[in-house]
This record gives sequence, structure tokens and C-alpha cells, in this order.
Amino acid sequence: MESPLPEHERTVTGEALQGALVDLIELSLIAKQAHWNIIGPRFRSIHFQLDDVVATARSYADTVAERAAAIGVPPDGRATTVADTAGMVAPKEGWVQDYDAIELMTRCLADAASRMRARIDLTDKTDLVSQDVLLGLTAKLEKHYWMFQAEQQNQSL
Repeated sequence: MESPLPEHERTVTGEALQGALVDLIELSLIAKQAHWNIIGPRFRSIHFQLDDVVATARSYADTVAERAAAIGVPPDGRATTVADTAGMVAPKEGWVQDYDAIELMTRCLADAASRMRARIDLTDKTDLVSQDVLLGLTAKLEKHYWMFQAEQQNQSL
């Protein structure tokens, strides 16, 4: 496919978008796993909060993948690619206590937002349109991070 970007800019931007896609797929899987297995007194509120993270991750995964395709980079969301390049902490097997789910999601969201910020910096000189997608995504991830942090603070009260 032809690209509206010069080769170097397409390569840098494509790598940033591919990394974002993997993070989003992984984040949605982690959140869904916690969602299915959460137990504890805050089950209901955290259960719904996890659904919100999944919705954001899935929606933006599609946006990020389509942006990559638009600049001539084939997005790769295959399970093997995600498994081989994933970088977040995996949830434990079995039931997940509500406070453990909160801790897991706080950590995963912090990691994802940090990597997105690095990708924002990378795309500053290569593709402002892709950077705009990453900016909107990062704002959503940081909002989820804030909400899970607030839940974490609630634990210590």
C-alpha cells in the first residue's frame, strides 16, 4: 500500500501504532480476565469499571489499527504477536480478589499510559494525525488509571 508519509516517518509511526495495538489488546484481555473472575465486597463496582476499560481498549484498538492501515502499515493483532510482544503483568489464574484486581489494573494502566506517552513523543515529528489518536487514547487510559488509583486509596481507609 502507498503511504502518505515518507518511509522513515511511516516506519517510526507504524512501530508506535503497532506497540499501541498490542498494549490495547493485552489490556482488554487482562481486564476481561479480571472481570470474569473478580470476587469480594466491591465486586459490582469494579466489575463495571473493568467493562469500561475493556470498551476503551477495544474501541481504540480498532482506531489504532485503522490508522496504521491508513498510513500503509499492516496492523498485526494476531494472538501470537500479542503473546510474543506483550509487556504487562498477567493476572493470576483463578478467582481474583477485588483489591488484587484493583492493584493489577492500576499497574497495567500506569504501564500502558507511560508507553503511550513515549509513543506520543516519537510521533511528534513523524505524524501528527497518529499522535492525535495517541493523545486521545492516553487521556482515556489516564482517566481509568485515576479511577483505579482512587479505588486503591479506598482500600487503605
